[in-house]
Amino acid sequence: MKAVILAGGLPSIVEDRYDPIPKPMAELGGKPILWHIMKNYSSQGVDEFVICTGYKGDYIKNFFMNYYLYQSDITIDLGSNEIEVHRKKTEQWKVTVVDTGKESSIAQRLMMAKRFVGEESFLVTYGDCVSDIDLRSLVAKHQNAGKTVTMTVAAPTGRSRVLPITEEGQLSENVPKSHQFVRTDACTMVFSKEIFSYLEEYWQDDVMSDRLLKRLAHDREISLYFHEGFWSPMETSRDKKYLEHLYESGKAPWKNWEE
Repeated sequence: MKAVILAGGLPSIVEDRYDPIPKPMAELGGKPILWHIMKNYSSQGVDEFVICTGYKGDYIKNFFMNYYLYQSDITIDLGSNEIEVHRKKTEQWKVTVVDTGKESSIAQRLMMAKRFVGEESFLVTYGDCVSDIDLRSLVAKHQNAGKTVTMTVAAPTGRSRVLPITEEGQLSENVPKSHQFVRTDACTMVFSKEIFSYLEEYWQDDVMSDRLLKRLAHDREISLYFHEGFWSPMETSRDKKYLEHLYESGKAPWKNWEE
């Protein structure tokens, strides 16, 4: 299964730089958070990625074009212009970087990535969130549910919107009178190919806008995957310090790979 990573948003505000960078390229432990997401996914069997870029997409393209050199020690003979690579290290990833524009909605970005994901279901995640979501379990839930969308929901981080979830654990098109399940979008979803017919209709929307969620709920085409573990966006300097501390102390829940 392929994973689409949404990496086309605004510049990062968590890095103190004169020249701003894309949000997914903000670093944790010396590596972009985008790299952390991909390492986590790869460790769970996902090795094909479609990255939807926008703001400074060339920055992301260059990272992958030169990935082999970034990960290795090199000797450069400036006289002969020869490069010798030592301690060669790379990944078994297939990465497609799609320039989806600076001002595009998420629905538009996904529509532009459509030809790269094929006819099978695919994962979708945001390029600035890390988690310990069990992707195999999430995909199994999607396959068993037989819906257009399976959305991971988790406890809010404090800034996230609360979703209208009923006492039966279903997404509602209306706000329930009580919230037994106080959950928010945990930035990881599985889409079947039927999602594109919805995205064509909600062309200008965020992928999980209120209008689209209500329509999917009305059509009974969305299932929820309840995640009780760790997840966190990296939207502020405080988020970055928290995630840096977890990673540098060896307690990062999303780090499921060996160095």
